[in-house]
Amino acid sequence: MNAVSPEIPMPSPPVSVSRPTVAVWPWPIALGLLTTFGLLSALLGQHGIWLALSWASLSLPLIVTVICLLRAWSRPSVKGGRS
Repeated sequence: MNAVSPEIPMPSPPVSVSRPTVAVWPWPIALGLLTTFGLLSALLGQHGIWLALSWASLSLPLIVTVICLLRAWSRPSVKGGRS
């Protein structure tokens, strides 16, 4: 019951379903390994295929981050309004 009207029960807050911890970590680990590979290829190989591989492997985590941010900003928040 609430303090304003004892006859009308207050709605319960929505229950958020959480994923297991194991399901959360594969993508951040993969992006971290990809970034590490990109940094090493940029340091060790200055020309040719190494330059292209470093650009590609360092660009992909940035692209994934931008896509995830855009998706998060476009969805409404659980608390109301936009996140």
